[in-house]
Amino acid sequence: KGAAAALPCDGGTYSSATDNDEQGDCVPAAPGSFAVTGSTQQTPCPKGSYTNEPKKGECTPCSSGTYQDEEGKTACKPCKAGSYCQKGAAAALPCDGGTYSSATDNDEQGDCVPAAPGSFAVTGSTQQTPCPKGSYTNEPKKGECTPCSSGTYQDEEGKTACKPCKAGSYCQKGAAAAL
Repeated sequence: KGAAAALPCDGGTYSSATDNDEQGDCVPAAPGSFAVTGSTQQTPCPKGSYTNEPKKGECTPCSSGTYQDEEGKTACKPCKAGSYCQKGAAAALPCDGGTYSSATDNDEQGDCVPAAPGSFAVTGSTQQTPCPKGSYTNEPKKGECTPCSSGTYQDEEGKTACKPCKAGSYCQKGAAAAL
């Protein structure tokens, strides 16, 4: 009583009323929302953050290996397999082509595993895939396999080279057998 100026609601509380006469008239922000000092309303936590307690003046960024793709939430989600999530992530980012991961707690692209020679992994893969018959790759970290060139073939999956065509046969590009 007798204040020379209006006093703001504390951080973590808010009020749109104009007849408050004490801090207790300010309303606590709900979990999933925050209110800065002097707020007239609570604000949902932005994507990539959360708060699981009432009366917060700010939200907490999602920790590495987790993300939150919605506003106003009380927890972050585990990162998705085939992806990684940096601190404060609003989305799971897919592992680059040529890499894969089945883990759900990756926090950087470096956590994604390079595909081995003879195998490939497309963007966002949870596992490597052997090169199909008629193709190969002799290098790690490939997003696709190379078709066997004309005059060669590969009749097995997951190989790092093609075989020369057999005498008396012909082999077209990408051949899985000598004809």
